[in-house]
Amino acid sequence: MKKQEAIKLGSQTAKKGFKNERDIAKKFNNWENDEDAKKWLSIMKYDLNKIEKVVAIVLSNQYKSDIQVKVSVYLKEAISAENISIKLVSNPKGYNQVDKRWVDKYAGMWNMPKQIRKLLKHFTGEVTPYKTKIRDKRRMFLDEFTDEEQQKIRRFFMKKKLLIVGDILKGRGRLSAEWMMVALRINRKVTWTLKPINLVLNIFGNGKVEITKKGSLKIGKITMQRKGGDGGRKTAQMLQFKINPVELFDSNG
Repeated sequence: MKKQEAIKLGSQTAKKGFKNERDIAKKFNNWENDEDAKKWLSIMKYDLNKIEKVVAIVLSNQYKSDIQVKVSVYLKEAISAENISIKLVSNPKGYNQVDKRWVDKYAGMWNMPKQIRKLLKHFTGEVTPYKTKIRDKRRMFLDEFTDEEQQKIRRFFMKKKLLIVGDILKGRGRLSAEWMMVALRINRKVTWTLKPINLVLNIFGNGKVEITKKGSLKIGKITMQRKGGDGGRKTAQMLQFKINPVELFDSNG
């Protein structure tokens, strides 16, 4: 199926108000008059006739969720809270960073062996290369490691795949994401899709763990690479994970 056809099948044409996360929170707060918000609440399995109140707030960028939507339903004492990760994109073929940290931080999260930790630091340039005949004197690409080292890296990420995919897309704790919304703007026209996070994890995490021809790592549809950029600052040596959010439109689940 062509990408544009997939987008058409997996999305809805949006009304105005998609410049940032704050705009989307406003749409939820104005749900009684906003057709997009009504569709979102319906996707979340709420009966619109039974909703008493909706309050959406923008969260700080330290969480995977960008907004939290609290829904009060008539005759129910408890208030439901829906945490949503939002990706606003303008390029169907573009990539979006979903997580970046220092190697040591990931090592602690995923109980990473010392050798894997050191190899990934060679990969990011935090530790200088251990050989000279390489493409970039500042760091090493994964395909420049020995075959044995490459296999150890692949085995580690295969073994920890479910944990890793969950951490970088969903997060942990009470503000972990339960939904992902992608809004694609092309020539002033916006289409959106809203999917439960478990489906998102399956869409992006499903597939092989392999070292690419460019010397990075692919985990399903997720790319792991050296952050780079940052004007040569130390933070360029962080590890980052990226996805193409438009892939979410391919699923009708």
